[in-house]
Amino acid sequence: MIRVQNVSKNYGQRQAITNLNFEIQKGEIVGFLGPNGAGKTTTMKMLTGFMTPSEGKIEICGMDVQKNPLEVKQKLGYLPETPPVYFDMTVLNYLNFVADLKKVHKAEKIKNIESVLESLKLAEVKNRLIQNLSKGFRQRVGIAQALVSNPEILILDEPTVGLDPSQVAEFREILKKLKGSHTIILSTHILQEVQASCERVIIINQGQIVAENTIEALTSMTSQTNANKESLIRVLLKVSRPSEAFKNALNQESYIRSVSLNSKFYEIMCENKEEHFESIVRKVIEQKVGLQELKKDSFLLEDVFVKLTQNKMETLN
Repeated sequence: MIRVQNVSKNYGQRQAITNLNFEIQKGEIVGFLGPNGAGKTTTMKMLTGFMTPSEGKIEICGMDVQKNPLEVKQKLGYLPETPPVYFDMTVLNYLNFVADLKKVHKAEKIKNIESVLESLKLAEVKNRLIQNLSKGFRQRVGIAQALVSNPEILILDEPTVGLDPSQVAEFREILKKLKGSHTIILSTHILQEVQASCERVIIINQGQIVAENTIEALTSMTSQTNANKESLIRVLLKVSRPSEAFKNALNQESYIRSVSLNSKFYEIMCENKEEHFESIVRKVIEQKVGLQELKKDSFLLEDVFVKLTQNKMETLN
């Protein structure tokens, strides 16, 4: 469906994107995640044909984006970070205008407009000027224009920036309705949006892909933190009588790499072996600190994201 091969983009002497390679299959919802300035928007512009790669090749539905720009654009719906709406048009007139630009056949156009007005709850404001709508409604109009041609692929660039929590919740519901019927790329720096809506994530940092996998696989990965690249796991321990002496006793164990204490839990980074988990239990009993809770903790997407974007030379495979 989407294939990016050895794509780079230069702005003068600065290389913004370096050798991107990834594929997205039909029906997937993929989060394109990275900090501000990582190259997300540049990549989205190249995918849509708005910008030409300096090197490499992009294929959409088997067609080269540069050689078949018009045919590719017919397959795409694109919502840039700032919705491309005309404030002096009504919602209905604007959607008719966009459908005509995309050369949607008349019968299909009427059906598609009715469908997006209904699914995005815009029917009640269809005759209002866009300039008089709230930011949340304008964002919906932006999504509607991306959907009005019923595209196979939907590319959304930072779609929830500036929305309040209720509007964000509404946007997530919209994505749920679109799931399966469209291939969706959600480009964002907001981790919660990726976790709430996406099946797979591509993490980009300083113009390079540093991780690509399902969210479940990424968050279940153990940390690779020391020079020997040994496999570690995080263990959360809650006791009745926490003390500095108990913390020091844990730190003396050779399989434990670090121990920190917050208001509720000891957070222990240790070698990922079952016998070490059992050894921590024995240490609690020996020290008579009163075991309340002990659990292995999966790494959060936030942990993975921070690790990869702060340490650009490390990657997870």
